[in-house]
Amino acid sequence: MTLVEQINNDIKAAMKAREKDKLAALRAVKSALLLVASEKGNNGEVSEAAGIKLLQKLVKQRKESAEAFQGQDREDMADEELGQAEVIETYLPAQMSEDEVTAIIDSVIATTGASTMKDMGKVMGMASVKLAGKADNKMVAQVIKSRLS
Repeated sequence: MTLVEQINNDIKAAMKAREKDKLAALRAVKSALLLVASEKGNNGEVSEAAGIKLLQKLVKQRKESAEAFQGQDREDMADEELGQAEVIETYLPAQMSEDEVTAIIDSVIATTGASTMKDMGKVMGMASVKLAGKADNKMVAQVIKSRLS
């Protein structure tokens, strides 16, 4: 089952169960998926990698919005954004721990022969491919910096 089909099925289930918050999050995901699918060159379909990347972007947006709302003492709005982020995160692959990421980055550094910060781009490129959707790029960059410095 593709991501789009799964989202559509879950929208129907949320409508039947009258889950307003979950329904709002799923509709936002469906809207974003439709926009990606209608972009030039996508032939009306969203690849698995593009779908994961989109979901990560949506979660990040929700969390940033929640922080902004908390800064303005709007806890009700922040809670709504965090709730939507939690719903969207259920469609993402399980995130790797920092120890698992470190082990993969160590193998990438050994493969590339990187030894200085000048090689960070090379290591980051290979690590991003291996860890796509499984780890936050911010954490990956921090681990690479600590290993190369």
